[in-house]
Amino acid sequence: MSELSLSHGSGDVEVDKRETLFKGYFRMDALTLRHRRFDGSWTEGIRREIFERGDAVAVLPWHVESDTVILIEQFRPGAIRGNGSPWMLEAVAGVVEPGERDSDVAHREALEEAGCTMDALLPVVSYYPSPGACSEQIRLFLGRVVSAAVGEVKGVETEHEDILVHSVPRSDAIALLDAGKINNGLTIIALHWLARHGDSLRAKWLDR
Repeated sequence: MSELSLSHGSGDVEVDKRETLFKGYFRMDALTLRHRRFDGSWTEGIRREIFERGDAVAVLPWHVESDTVILIEQFRPGAIRGNGSPWMLEAVAGVVEPGERDSDVAHREALEEAGCTMDALLPVVSYYPSPGACSEQIRLFLGRVVSAAVGEVKGVETEHEDILVHSVPRSDAIALLDAGKINNGLTIIALHWLARHGDSLRAKWLDR
C-alpha cells in the first residue's frame, strides 16, 4: 500500500489574533489567521469562529463472552429536528477534565453512564468530529466489560443525565448501523471498527 502524506503541517498556519466571543458552559473564539496555499503562497487574513468545548473520550463497552455491546440511550438537544426522535443510541463518552488521563475518563464515564466496569481498554482512533467549526478531538476506545447496569437508568443527576442502559448482541448492533438507526458519529465509527475487527479481537481476548 502506498503512503499518502499531507502537503502542509503546523508550520504552515499563523494565528495573528484570538478573541473570545462567548464563554458559558462552552466557549466561542474568533481567530484571525492566514495559511499557506498549495501553490506556496499565503492567504490574506481570514477570520474564523471556532467552537471550543474541550476534548472528549468515548468508549464502546463490549462483553466479550456474550458478544454483546453496551449502548446507552439519552436525549440530545442538538437533534431536535422535524419529527425525528432526539433520543439516541450511543457509546459512552465524556469531556476530559484538566489533568485527567484518557483511561480515567473512559472508566469514570462508563461507570456513571452505564454502571459499567471494564478490565481492558483498546485505543481505536482519535478524530475531529467537525474540524471546520470545532476544535474538539475525540479519542475512541473499545472496553472489555466485566459488568454493566443493563436495563437501569443511570447518569449524574446534577448534570441532568437520564440514561437508559441497553445490552445489544453485536450482530444486532451492526444491523442497526446498516439500517441507519445509529445516527451519531462516535457510535458509527466504533461499530464499523468492531464489524471489521471484532472476530479476531474476540478470539484474542477469549484466549487470555
